[in-house]
Amino acid sequence: MNLELVKYVYFLGAGGIGMSALGRYFLHRGISAGGYDKTSTNLTEELASEGMYVTYEDTLETLPDILKAEINPTEILVIYTPAIPKDNVQLNYLKEKGITLYKRAQILGIISANHKTLAVAGTHGKTTTSSMIAHILQEAGMNPVAFLGGIAVNYASNYLPGNKDSIMVVEADEYDRSFLQLSPFSSIITSTDADHLDIYGKREDLIESFNLFAEKTNPSGVLITKAGIEMGQKWMDASKKYHTSIASDITLQNCTLVGDIYHFSISIEGHVIENLQLGLGGFHNVENALAAVAICYYQGVEDASIRKALENFKGVKRRFEYIVRSEKCIYIDDYAHHPAELAACITSVRALYPNKKITGVFQPHLFTRTRDFYDEFAASLSLLDEVILLEIYPARELPIEGVSSTALLEKIKIENKMLCNKEQLVATLLEKEPEVLLTLGAGDIDQFVVPIKESLTAKNQLV
Repeated sequence: MNLELVKYVYFLGAGGIGMSALGRYFLHRGISAGGYDKTSTNLTEELASEGMYVTYEDTLETLPDILKAEINPTEILVIYTPAIPKDNVQLNYLKEKGITLYKRAQILGIISANHKTLAVAGTHGKTTTSSMIAHILQEAGMNPVAFLGGIAVNYASNYLPGNKDSIMVVEADEYDRSFLQLSPFSSIITSTDADHLDIYGKREDLIESFNLFAEKTNPSGVLITKAGIEMGQKWMDASKKYHTSIASDITLQNCTLVGDIYHFSISIEGHVIENLQLGLGGFHNVENALAAVAICYYQGVEDASIRKALENFKGVKRRFEYIVRSEKCIYIDDYAHHPAELAACITSVRALYPNKKITGVFQPHLFTRTRDFYDEFAASLSLLDEVILLEIYPARELPIEGVSSTALLEKIKIENKMLCNKEQLVATLLEKEPEVLLTLGAGDIDQFVVPIKESLTAKNQLV
């Protein structure tokens, strides 16, 4: 597909975090675009305000006229997400019309081949790491193109426009082996924990996919991996490794926590970047900073630019995001939906607030993931003082017999635990008067952030 010839782009699943970034890419380049999504969200409303036609009705009547007329296939591009159901009316009409439909990953791959691309892969950590990289490059005056898997707070967007000659930063998604479409100059692999076993089947197949991704890194670039992760020995030997405590090429030095600000230095193959500060909560974000700083250093970014960028980096929406921050109540919202992510978030909160009771509301994401990691989820959630479980968010899946939040609740080893329906969640939290509250998950739990914030603010008379 020659994107230079495209005059109209249509998105099936326009509101997804990855799809919306692509939508912004084409809109920024002056190409007309439209899309369908089943529900209105902040992202779809923003896309509409930026010039995209958006419909929430899956009908032929709401399909743009340009797609119902005779078309020139080189001028029309239709991009779909695998989350779109197979019985989608618009999807099937466009297929019957003979229009070639492309996955988001295929188009992202085409774009990446035309840029010097820095790609961040890993079963967790990639969104914050890629956002840090984009911000460091932006602060250094390098004006990157960036496709991010979350809303970077500094830019209120999941996309940075750059220009056709810019370095490109992209979150490399392992789901459905999407990242194998990319052409990275340099790459980071943050983690290879088991996940998406509904797609891969076996952990070994997931690892092999990461090996194939590593192989795609340009020999003139650099491959950076977290020390100790499971990967093929060939690629571990070929990579620059980072870790906060294991001896590595890229290491953390003199890290202290002053209030809620991390102060530290980073050694990159003997070159020490001193006096760094990071105001993001969570020690795992210091670890993410190691990888982000290193890949920017290898791109020639000066220490002063790195130092300034880390100090004013505001993080990513729903990644250890402070919603309420007062003496009476702390409320943090986080996208954590894998056992390792939950453990990282909870232990980081415990380090910040060792003498406070920590209450966590968790919405499991996917029946398959819950089934595959029952024991691991239970162990991570048992790190809390109090657990409130919502029902499983199914996303693209149908229910699996015997898989439920009730079954997960039984495995959690703390006494203070309960199952709660969405309708009662806010009232339940107000009754409990949490000292430190976490909302955790990748489903629609984010819809409760504002109501919870407003209720806690009103009850605690916060400004």
